Amino acid sequence: MSITEIPLTANNQTFSISLAGTDYRITVLWRGTFWCLDLVDAVGNTIIAGIPLVTGYDLLKQYEYLKLGFALYVVCDVAGQENPTSYDLGTLSHLLVVTE
Repeated sequence: MSITEIPLTANNQTFSISLAGTDYRITVLWRGTFWCLDLVDAVGNTIIAGIPLVTGYDLLKQYEYLKLGFALYVVCDVAGQENPTSYDLGTLSHLLVVTE
């Protein structure tokens, strides 16, 4: 098992990334009260849209049928903080990818 942080900043952003041997484009957006993530394949087809970045479980668990080959988790460094805030994504809150 391998755990790697996907580097983020506390800004809306879109970037390309290779996960479990497949190229994707990820968009992370602040929606006024929470961050959400869109996952798009290399040719622009939406795979999953609007995943809230919340702590405590695999963000892709409900999409296991897609057999993506990885899991995504959000962790926060601040005790008692449940989710990333508008200003701490990438510094005190982190998006981790777990591959087998």
